[in-house]
Parts: sequence; C-alpha cells; structure tokens
Amino acid sequence: MSTNEDEQTEGRNEPGESGSTGDDASEFSIPQRELRDPAELRALAHPVRLAIMDHLVQLGSGTATELAEQLQDESPANCSWHLRQLARYGFVEEAGSGPGRQRRWKPVIEGTTFGTGDDTPELARAVDAVDEVMLNREMARMRSWRASKRVEPARWRENTVESYSWTWMTAEEMAAFRADFGALLERHVLSRLDERVDPERRPADARPVRLVTWLIPAGPPGDAHDEETTGHAEGAEEDTDER
Repeated sequence: MSTNEDEQTEGRNEPGESGSTGDDASEFSIPQRELRDPAELRALAHPVRLAIMDHLVQLGSGTATELAEQLQDESPANCSWHLRQLARYGFVEEAGSGPGRQRRWKPVIEGTTFGTGDDTPELARAVDAVDEVMLNREMARMRSWRASKRVEPARWRENTVESYSWTWMTAEEMAAFRADFGALLERHVLSRLDERVDPERRPADARPVRLVTWLIPAGPPGDAHDEETTGHAEGAEEDTDER
C-alpha cells in the first residue's frame, strides 16, 4: 500500500494512503520508498488500479473475483491482470489462496514519494500522469461527500475538516510546516496503519476517511536568490533554443 499525500518537493502518497512529507524516513513507523522508475509510476497512473488498491486497503485482502464485485464495472479477468501489474512493481503482494484456489492479494504497507524535483523528462511525464489521476479521484471524492454530507450522522459531519487559508511564508517556514504536518500524520495515521488495514483489528465504528493536503506558493518568487535562479534557468533554455 503506498501513500500519497502531496509533498511539495513534490512527494506523493497513495494507495492505502499514508505518506511521507519528504522528511527523514527514519521518523516514520512504516517503510518509505521513493519511486524513481517511470514504469513504477505508470503502473499507478490508472484509475482501475488505484480503485483496486483502495478496496484492498478496506478489505484487508481480496481475490480478483471479490474485487470485481466491488468495482462492478470490471471483470475478474481484468482485475487479475491489473493485480499482476501492481504486484510486478511491488504495490501489492500475494496473501494465500481464496475460494477455488484463486490468488488472494493484499496491499504492501509503505509510504511512497515521487517527483522530488530532479526528474528526467520521462520521469516528470510519469509523475504528471499519476498526479492528474490522483487529483481527479480526490476531487470526485470531495464532490461525493458534499452531495451526501447532509444525511450523514452529526458526529461525522461535525468532525470533518475543510480548510482554505492563505498567508505569506518563507521557504524555511514552509519547511517547518511540512515537518509539523509529518509529525501529525505519523501520530494519527501512519503509526496505526499496519493495524487498521486488518479488518479484524479495526475499531468497530471506524470507517475510511480521506486526508488530502497541499501547501503551495501562490505568487511569484519574492526572494532575490529565487529570481536569480529562475533567470539563470530561463537563460539556459534560451541558449539551447538558439543552438
């Protein structure tokens, strides 16, 4: 199970969803993995595969037939093919046999980061593809919640968070925010993840929740060093064009 909380270096976390914010991996209670192979990212950049991983996280484990029943629009054969692709790149693993000797699969519990700023063009394209699929999925979930929230029990409505804020920060202050957020994520999400992915060990009244965040600059660079760096990069591109 990987994770994708957006980091603005930009690390992401998906399936299963925990994730690092780009801090020292030793600070987190689950293994951390940086995706540097474009093929690994392309394996994730598919809505059906991300949906399969979501269901595996909720079920704890599942067969291709069980997942097809959850997805409704996909056949067991198609789910089996997607599972093999996810397994090939280490996002799921076998968990014994199911009915009729079908393979049972479970998510790999780990945090994943990618898109750390020094990407090759091929890797950058793969990062962008995963980002787009994940953003579309999270926006769809938010719209679904908003459409149904008025019929939700009060205790769930009252404890949701939708926050829209902006301020001025230095790069160092953004780094401090990331570190604080990473500690919060570890305390409330990552430290419990290995236990909560097992349906037998979850609290009886627990339900899946989504945590999505971003902290991004919303204006032009205000620092002389940033402007010099940007200008140098643009100059390099112009020289290349002339040649």
